Amino acid sequence: MQRSRILTLVCALGLSVGAHAGEPTAADKLGWQLAIHERTFQKFPLSVGMDKTAALGLKHMSLSAVVRLSGTDEVALVALSDAQIRTIKDQARARGLTLVNAYVPLPAEEALCRKSFEFGRKMGLDVLVGEPEPEALDTVEKLCKEYHIKVAIHDHPEPSHYWNPQAVLDAIRGRGPLLGACADTGHWIRSGLDPVACLKLLQGHIFCLHFKDLNKQGRDAHDVPWGTGVGQCRAMMAELKRQGFHGAYCVEYEYNWDNSTPEVAQCVKFFNETCAELAPNPKP
Repeated sequence: MQRSRILTLVCALGLSVGAHAGEPTAADKLGWQLAIHERTFQKFPLSVGMDKTAALGLKHMSLSAVVRLSGTDEVALVALSDAQIRTIKDQARARGLTLVNAYVPLPAEEALCRKSFEFGRKMGLDVLVGEPEPEALDTVEKLCKEYHIKVAIHDHPEPSHYWNPQAVLDAIRGRGPLLGACADTGHWIRSGLDPVACLKLLQGHIFCLHFKDLNKQGRDAHDVPWGTGVGQCRAMMAELKRQGFHGAYCVEYEYNWDNSTPEVAQCVKFFNETCAELAPNPKP
């Protein structure tokens, strides 16, 4: 019943529930993937979040640090058993979903940090997202090289160490190409920063995004459908096209937790329409 209601909403908004086989979408042409960040549906078991994601016509999903496997039971990603990891992979595969990244702890102690990379390896991820303390960066980079997995440094608002993109640049300066940024555009707005200017500063180092639009600037701002708030969403997407960014836009919609699907569907519609405007058209 839930999936049927979402599909009805998708059709009402004019969203595509899947391109014809072999036919690239506008997002494909730009090298972009639209993913639902599992935190968007954190009040539901992960399998239900996957159902909601697939019903929206999407093929990609990212994981939060903690997931709800059933009922109210929550498990940290790094504490999942091999059997639980296989189950999650099987559930995603059955719904046609690809898991693109996951938010994990990245501590300085190598044995603990390695647990996150082992999880990434078992889940088949090539990007991990987190906020390692400066003293953890040597360990993180060592494990990036060992596991051939990228780490995208995420920005929470102040007092997070990485609230300003310059701090991310300082952290990765002189390090290899496996360290970069997960650009959370909403947190930049909460910190009073211009998200387009932040993207420009991080050019060449953005691995993925937690892409958001907010109703206003400030710490008490909340998510709104893309293109309806102060987030300059179209300008951000145009800037990312200019940079040649290839990667995932993760929808982390942190509002109306019990029934955010209609608003998320509007974000999907905005993304598809903007991609159609920005995508390169073949010359006649």
